[in-house]
Amino acid sequence: MQSKPKKRGLSAQLSLTILTVLLLVIGLTGILANFVISRQFASYIQDQEKARSENIVSDLSGQWDVITKTWNQEYIHAVGMYSLYDGYILKLYDNEGKVIWDAENHDMALCSQVMRDISTRMNKAKTFGDFTTHHYDLVYNGSRVGYVSIKSYGPYFFSESDFHFIRALNIVVLLISLVAFAVSIVTGLLLARRIVSPISKASKAAGRIAGGEYGIVIESETDTRELYELINAVNRLSSALYDQERSRRQLTSDIAHELRTPLTSLGTHLEAMTSGIWEPTEERLKSCHEEVERLGSIVKDLELLEKSESSNRQLSLESVDLWELVESIVPSWEAQAKKQGIKIQASGSPAIVCADRERMAQVVTNLLSNAVKYTPPNDGTGMVEIFVYSQGDHAFIKVRDNGIGIEEDELDLIFDRFYRTDKSRNRKTGGAGIGLAITKSIVTAHGGTIKAEREEAKGSCFTVEIPQR
Repeated sequence: MQSKPKKRGLSAQLSLTILTVLLLVIGLTGILANFVISRQFASYIQDQEKARSENIVSDLSGQWDVITKTWNQEYIHAVGMYSLYDGYILKLYDNEGKVIWDAENHDMALCSQVMRDISTRMNKAKTFGDFTTHHYDLVYNGSRVGYVSIKSYGPYFFSESDFHFIRALNIVVLLISLVAFAVSIVTGLLLARRIVSPISKASKAAGRIAGGEYGIVIESETDTRELYELINAVNRLSSALYDQERSRRQLTSDIAHELRTPLTSLGTHLEAMTSGIWEPTEERLKSCHEEVERLGSIVKDLELLEKSESSNRQLSLESVDLWELVESIVPSWEAQAKKQGIKIQASGSPAIVCADRERMAQVVTNLLSNAVKYTPPNDGTGMVEIFVYSQGDHAFIKVRDNGIGIEEDELDLIFDRFYRTDKSRNRKTGGAGIGLAITKSIVTAHGGTIKAEREEAKGSCFTVEIPQR
């Protein structure tokens, strides 16, 4: 059986990646810095050598005595020996080519030693070259009085102090790189832990959510926008799944409650009649038939809810004037409302939205039905008002009544399936409790929102908000 490859943790992978990148950056930076510094220093040395050669020529040119037509041998010797110790081997000629002073003839052993030392030093510095000779005219008062040949290591060479400086500089660059790498390791590990910690928490939370632990909240502070959004997304997912699970359980409980009453009543009646306790009279059979119809009505309501939600996924969008839609629906409710002593008053202005006309008509109908149903009948004071208006880039439908109202703790629940403010759950007064659930489903499918409010005096107010797109 082939074993699965061992997976590295995100923290280890991120740390390794950061350390690799830092190592490459620091290494390349150190190499580049060393290269640039070495090139700049070499250029500086070349300029110094050129200046030194010019100074030697200037000093030697001044040692010609124009009156006696002779050279100052003592000073020339001093210049030659001083230059020799600096790595310059001089040979001075007059205009006729006669040798005035020659460092190699003066001290061949010392010249050889100087040349060996310089060659060894430059080989250690990884700069390979050779000794070359350059000739310079000696000019006094505008006249050529001789010339000098200067032998030196080319293209440039380091003195002993220069060589020590280069070595010290390389050591400093190396130490700085090592210190920077050590600091980078610590910083990288801390950074990796700071980044990975919230991701690890989100991963564990997601695993717990997958295991059915809904409603958990990740407590993690981070200044990183993407990590903050990730944590918020997981928390919102957990909350949404918790609400969905709660709604599912509530739905199961509500359906069970809806079915239990007619089934219990039907079972009791049938058992009494089959056991001979009751006579199967027409009235009792009619009661059983009503309970069967009640069960059929519940099933029909469930089918209606499922059909509505399926239809919302395939909206037939068109340009709809909500005010015109309301004006066409209100008259069909006025007669029924009038029988109950309820007055319906509509007002508004054109509000054009891109929507499914049939679905939006269902929204208006459900809201009017709900308002009429829960407004006290036959006392002449019942009032249902519906307003349509636009504000900004949104259209609004507001339905207000002065009926029995909604308790504060029920405002967030009335859009749940099978929830009814009528605690008796009487289907003759409360219905199945899916009208507002269907209404919210339709509004949400249009990208809108619906909210319920309790009026200060009495009654309730439902506001539908649809974007005008």
